[in-house]
Amino acid sequence: MNTRTGYRAISKFLIGSPYKIRPVADIIRRKPYPEAVSLLENMPQKGARLIRKTVKSAASNALADNKKLDEDMLYVREIYIDEGPRLKRIWFRGRGRADMQLKRLCHITVVVDETAGAEPKGAAPVSKEKAAK
Repeated sequence: MNTRTGYRAISKFLIGSPYKIRPVADIIRRKPYPEAVSLLENMPQKGARLIRKTVKSAASNALADNKKLDEDMLYVREIYIDEGPRLKRIWFRGRGRADMQLKRLCHITVVVDETAGAEPKGAAPVSKEKAAK
């Protein structure tokens, strides 16, 4: 039986070089969801905006699938940036020449999961006396 762990969101065919977006992804990997979103909101890179949309989508998928979850219980388990196809454009140069300009595209995949020590929303806190019994 295949057990699914984590909640996934994929954004495909985004205009942005994967080489420029991967360093931003490395910063938020394994971070709690609220911290990752606040980091991405304060970064000036274009890749931060693209990743933020995908991370929010993955968290939204998690909250929709499991009503007991809360945003504070999530963390970014996996994030990877894959290369997409390249758009080839002609770049006209001097003396009647032309060069090929490659516009690189990328695919962003984010998997968020619940933290191990998180208790479900609405659950009563366990006192030390009850835990000892």
